[in-house]
Amino acid sequence: MASVKAPKVAYPHDFAKLRGKIIEKYGKNYAFAAALGISTHTLSERLNNQRPWNYDDISRAIEILEIPETEVFDYFFAKQIQNS
Repeated sequence: MASVKAPKVAYPHDFAKLRGKIIEKYGKNYAFAAALGISTHTLSERLNNQRPWNYDDISRAIEILEIPETEVFDYFFAKQIQNS
C-alpha cells in the first residue's frame, strides 16, 4: 500500500525568520519539535511547506519562542518570493 502524503501548500511561506528563532532559542530543530509536542518529521514538513501549520501549534510556538504579537506575521505568514 502506498503512503499518503499531505498536499503541498498552495502558497509557500518563507520560514527563514522562524528557523532562525528556533535555533536561537533551542539550538536544534529536534529540541524545538519536542517542546512543541510534534515529531521532527512534522516540523520539517511544515518548515519546508509540505504541511500547513495548524492554529494550536502556531499559538504554542509563539508562546515558547516568545514571539511578540506584532511580529507573528513575519514568522508564519510571509510569502516566499518566487524567482522568475
